[in-house]
Amino acid sequence: MAFDEYQKREFKQVGTRPNRPDGVDKVTGRAMYGADMTLPGMLIGRILRSPHAHAKIKSIDASAALALKGVKAVVTGDDFARPEDDFLRDVQENCMARGKALYDGHAVAAVAAIDAATAKAALKLIKVEYEILPHVTDVDAAMKAGAPIVQEGRTLENVPAGMSGNVTSHSEFGHGDPAAGFAKADKVVERSFKTAATHQGYIEPHAAVASVTTDGKADLWCCTQGHFFVRTLCAGMMGMEASQLRVTPSEIGGGFGGKTTVFIEPVALMLSRKAGRPVKVVMTRDEVFRATGPTVSTSIDVKIGMTKDGRITAGEAYLRYSGGAFPCGTIDMGGQAAFAAYDLEHVRTYGWNVLTNRPKEAAYRAPGAPQAIYAVESVVDELCLALKLDPLDVRLKNAAKKGTKSSYGPTFPDIGLVATLEAAKKHPHYTAPLAEGQARGLSCGFWFNFGGNTCVSLNVNTDGTVGITEGNPDIGGSRASVSLMAAEELGIPYEQIRTIVADTNSLGYNDVTDGSRVTFAVGLATIKAARDAVRKMCLRAAKIWDIDEEAVEWKDGAAVPAGPNAGRFPPMTLAEIAADSFATGGPIAGHHEVNVDGAGVSFGVHLVDVEVDRDTGATKVLRYTIFQDAGKAVHPDYVEGQMQGGAVQGIGWALNEEYIYGRDGRLQNAGFLDYRIPVASDLPPIETVILEIPNPGHPYGVRGVGETPIVPPLAAISNAVSRAIGTRMCELPMSPPRILKAIGTTA
Repeated sequence: MAFDEYQKREFKQVGTRPNRPDGVDKVTGRAMYGADMTLPGMLIGRILRSPHAHAKIKSIDASAALALKGVKAVVTGDDFARPEDDFLRDVQENCMARGKALYDGHAVAAVAAIDAATAKAALKLIKVEYEILPHVTDVDAAMKAGAPIVQEGRTLENVPAGMSGNVTSHSEFGHGDPAAGFAKADKVVERSFKTAATHQGYIEPHAAVASVTTDGKADLWCCTQGHFFVRTLCAGMMGMEASQLRVTPSEIGGGFGGKTTVFIEPVALMLSRKAGRPVKVVMTRDEVFRATGPTVSTSIDVKIGMTKDGRITAGEAYLRYSGGAFPCGTIDMGGQAAFAAYDLEHVRTYGWNVLTNRPKEAAYRAPGAPQAIYAVESVVDELCLALKLDPLDVRLKNAAKKGTKSSYGPTFPDIGLVATLEAAKKHPHYTAPLAEGQARGLSCGFWFNFGGNTCVSLNVNTDGTVGITEGNPDIGGSRASVSLMAAEELGIPYEQIRTIVADTNSLGYNDVTDGSRVTFAVGLATIKAARDAVRKMCLRAAKIWDIDEEAVEWKDGAAVPAGPNAGRFPPMTLAEIAADSFATGGPIAGHHEVNVDGAGVSFGVHLVDVEVDRDTGATKVLRYTIFQDAGKAVHPDYVEGQMQGGAVQGIGWALNEEYIYGRDGRLQNAGFLDYRIPVASDLPPIETVILEIPNPGHPYGVRGVGETPIVPPLAAISNAVSRAIGTRMCELPMSPPRILKAIGTTA
């Protein structure tokens, strides 16, 4: 059925708000998370980590640890074969150092013992001889001539000559001639910005249980956003065939992009192989902060020109991103996202990835976009103030729309940016009065959204219920959304469908739960799998009625004759067809696999009111409203939750959260006491306004929604704070000391 046909009908189940299928298990403690898994004879693994930001590992002596009663295995980097693939080698050396420790917290050895106390004691017996090397943790300092080199020989050919050896890659996007555009402007503003690295702040630490048998087969249970990718990485590091490693995902206590790779999983597998017994490894909170991936830290220059009537004549940005001690590609996404909200004739972004002695960066919802858009939207706001223009009207005047050649290349199809801006302008929040000391900020946000490899199986049970097997861990309500789309397609109640997430041996390959891809891609595959099952059920009905298959159609959960000429037969429901399936050809199932395109980009607009205490520098968020295009909100509760969650994380990023390194290169705030994420008392009610501009790339018009909400908060809050204090804030987070410094007072 064509996309436009779906828009002519009313959905019966998609768009409703049924109970979440995992809710009871999670609130009663029945849900199985990574650390809940146990196996007979299981050992406990612990990891020894470098206390130095940068050091050569001269020797590791584990003999005393191995002699300790109860210790069954010790693993170092030398136990892993060195992969030829650069990406896989980087992942492996991040999991276990080889030759050099590249950051504070870098794993250098691991033990497996009969209990946690023995494992902890064994770590203290491992003797590591280090040669401490100079370190660098700031992105600008790392780019300077003479800076300590984190890894030699990692610079790609596209990096301009003469740059520091820490600069690994360079990218450039845009079109037109910015210099010509700036010449047409009545006002040009150029600013420099810095953002600190922030952590995803998931409540559940990383956990893995590995069991490697004597015949080389292995099982791995872990908390992950993508167990098929975990299998690919771990099998490569272990020198195994993928078929010999089965990975089963647990429930996940938060990920937000931070659980899209591996940190402890290959270590647990290697310990199990050497010990000959199952091994569990669970990170402490200190380890999570010191040794898993935060966001990039950034240094950004932005220059924008504008006419006095609000037309942007040119935009230019220079982005310097540090992805930690290993190269990363996040700079490319930042460069592409920076000006994506605007229809510009002259635009250019330049990006550099820079190595520093920090943990290897991992995704955090729309990786790279919040920082770049924060800088751009801040300068747009400053121009609006200087030219005395309404910031929303300026964005409407310059907004990207269908047919716009994007700043990063492609021409946009149907997109919802103008609709979200118009909704924001009409909303009472935009014109609500503000008291003295209060101010309002606005920002647009953008994310690409992805599709990718997806495989779904749908089984019709003989009692008329349906089981769906998909391969993406549920981190945002996908089991409910998938069940709703299947119910819509099959014409049966949502309650008669159960969706489960399969292990890697039970289904074809599925890409990671990231990129806002799952409701879009798995939903599309589910619809196609349901149609496959419907076709087969129509065939069974045709067989029972002894008519041609083409003479049967599916309507309201039943097979019916396609017209009067097909014969007069009463509708045959799904339950009736299923009950008779063994007599008409056997079990009934639908299946679909696809590498799907057409995810469609996503835009949102955030409005925020703040109040700044000029005596303490503290910022209070008073009101927050989000406008976002969801394409089609399959389960509105989950869509609203994604929007609110992104805003909350953005509030923390803007006001409180940052990785703080000492002069010794060690992380100073590796715990929630000193790394402060927002709590309920920090937050106002967050209102959500869902718009539905259908995505033509999906049968139901679905767009991904999970990542866009974290993009606008940084700029929206910064714009509000800057207006409240009368000074442009150019560094995140806007902690009280920084605000006091900006307004010229001290605490």
